[in-house]
Amino acid sequence: MKLWDKGISIDKKIEQFTVGNDREIDIHIAKYDVIASRAHAKMLQKIGIISAAELIDLLGGLKALEKQIENGTFVIDEQFEDVHSKIEFELTKTLGEVGKKIHTARSRNDQVLVACHLYYKDNLAEIKAKAKTLFDTLLTQAENYKEKLLPGYTHLQVAMPSSFGLWFSAYAELMIDDVYLLNAAIKTVDQNPLGSAAGYGSSFPIDRELTTKEMQFSTLKYNVVAAQMGRGKNERTIATALGSLANTLARFAMDVCLYMSQNFNFISFPDELTTGSSIMPHKKNPDVFELIRGKCNKIQALQSEMVLITNNLPSGYHRDFQLIKENMIAAFEELKGILDIFNYSIQQIIVKDIDLNDDKYKYLFTVDNINTLVVGGMSFREAYQKIGGEVQDGTYTPDTSKKHTHVGSIHNLCLDKIAAKFPK
Repeated sequence: MKLWDKGISIDKKIEQFTVGNDREIDIHIAKYDVIASRAHAKMLQKIGIISAAELIDLLGGLKALEKQIENGTFVIDEQFEDVHSKIEFELTKTLGEVGKKIHTARSRNDQVLVACHLYYKDNLAEIKAKAKTLFDTLLTQAENYKEKLLPGYTHLQVAMPSSFGLWFSAYAELMIDDVYLLNAAIKTVDQNPLGSAAGYGSSFPIDRELTTKEMQFSTLKYNVVAAQMGRGKNERTIATALGSLANTLARFAMDVCLYMSQNFNFISFPDELTTGSSIMPHKKNPDVFELIRGKCNKIQALQSEMVLITNNLPSGYHRDFQLIKENMIAAFEELKGILDIFNYSIQQIIVKDIDLNDDKYKYLFTVDNINTLVVGGMSFREAYQKIGGEVQDGTYTPDTSKKHTHVGSIHNLCLDKIAAKFPK
């Protein structure tokens, strides 16, 4: 069944190519098509297109389909082009003629669009919630290990003293910036596009304010052409936000992989969280974090894909838009899993004691020692040259007693202030 079927057979190869794997993808938005159809039915009854009795029947039919979706028994068979045709078919099969009225005053274009808006809105909120869980875990770990010093690096060269508290809370605070972008993406999709139909509205006297309220959107996408043009633009915005969070997680995962290596040996994980080698019995591989890194880099590529598919399209609907749904949904599902496994794993990290008296960390405190000389009255340039000279001639002896007390430094992490910054 196709919503655009006019009784003309279509070439099977053409059908297979144009439908693609929409049936499988649309399972993710089935729930949201039911929500939108419920709101649309109530609106149709209000403007006199269907009767009160017909509305009751439609709401009952939609409720039954909603239960099937919830318990996993809802299936989009091969005879259907997508979830929208399946739902209309089931309503017509169960309710008869009234089922055929559900498509009045809407197009498949705005059906897909509103279902995607609702899916994106819900899943962005879920990503935010999972990000908050990881954020809280990182701040807890920062508090737990705030006294554990860690060598800091620039250019992968030993640079200045850091700490595990500084490391954990750095990534926590970076995630706040990612949530700012997630909030912007939520605001972008929290606009009701239903009623734009094929992109130019309808001659029916539809009540778009009613459907906006029913679906709990904050506002309308008023201009019907703008509503349709939002398809592709929404995805570019979302891909930017997801990519930003993925970038933070990928960099954190890279740190974990680096710090687990024997050359660094700063951290470890329980054996059951790592994998081994088929020929090297000593191996403890950070496969989880390597996969997180790879999956997050893949998510970061999504923005470029969305831009390239939609960048030069003229106004109005184009079938190119079908191609953006699959990878957007896949990215959401992937990122939710990444956040869960990251949070689960990082709680079990084993932070090792690092001997900063080891000769390879000898120059970790040169800047602190310069600063001590400056506080004692020497100019910075003279102090720099003095310590530099000692390094060159091999007479430098580190003084590790200096404290970093300013806001956001090793000994003043401001974890409470970072926690308060997370968007409510």
